[in-house]
Amino acid sequence: MVLNRIQDLLQAGRYEEAEAEARAAAARRGRTSLMWLWLTKSMALAAGIAHGRGVELEAELDALIAELDQAEGADRSLLLVVRTIRAVLLVDQGQYAQAEAEARHILRGATRLAHLTEVWDVELSALDSLADALCGQGRYEEAEAIARGNMSRAEGHRAAGFQCALVRSLNGQGRFEEALAETRLITQDWPRASSGIQDMVTATTLHGLGRRTEAEATARHALSACEQFLHPKHPRIGEARTVLAHVTAEDPLL
Repeated sequence: MVLNRIQDLLQAGRYEEAEAEARAAAARRGRTSLMWLWLTKSMALAAGIAHGRGVELEAELDALIAELDQAEGADRSLLLVVRTIRAVLLVDQGQYAQAEAEARHILRGATRLAHLTEVWDVELSALDSLADALCGQGRYEEAEAIARGNMSRAEGHRAAGFQCALVRSLNGQGRFEEALAETRLITQDWPRASSGIQDMVTATTLHGLGRRTEAEATARHALSACEQFLHPKHPRIGEARTVLAHVTAEDPLL
């Protein structure tokens, strides 16, 4: 089945192929089925944004959300899925207040749909973005509470995402020993879209502990992974460079 093939490509991190196949599928079917068109469009956008082309795809994402707003009942679950993509994009772009608002909107929508369809994955995705958005605003205690409260509900890379959010929140509070202990619990093989995240938060932890040589090596590894696996325009490449500059600075501001 075409949709299964595209989903397999997404899970394998073959984002360019996934986007191309999704767009071709949408073009072949035309508008004979709105749900088919919405599904294939959403998969194409998920692939492109995961790769790091969020800036050029943002207008298309907003247009799809506007289209999906006409869906009713359980079909609105796709609207929430697409909005989780926008929440991730906003976090990547450093628009943390907007990302927080988006995540909270998704959570309210998930509550309204819970009696109609399964929404737990959408909810966890929104909570993960919410924790990151709160960290970005310096609200570390709130982010810590969300990460700790939801890790046990999550699995795989989703659980690892909460773990990294927890490390980031502990770093923000200067609790570097605790943060280091948490980094050792992250054993997930990350999807390509998450390249560099774990190493960046770990480098910050090591730097906070005064282990600058290890911090620099870890930060360089993060930057290398981002440059290798993400689109050249992905915001995380710039973020990784900032982390590296921070840990190699002679007199860094913590």
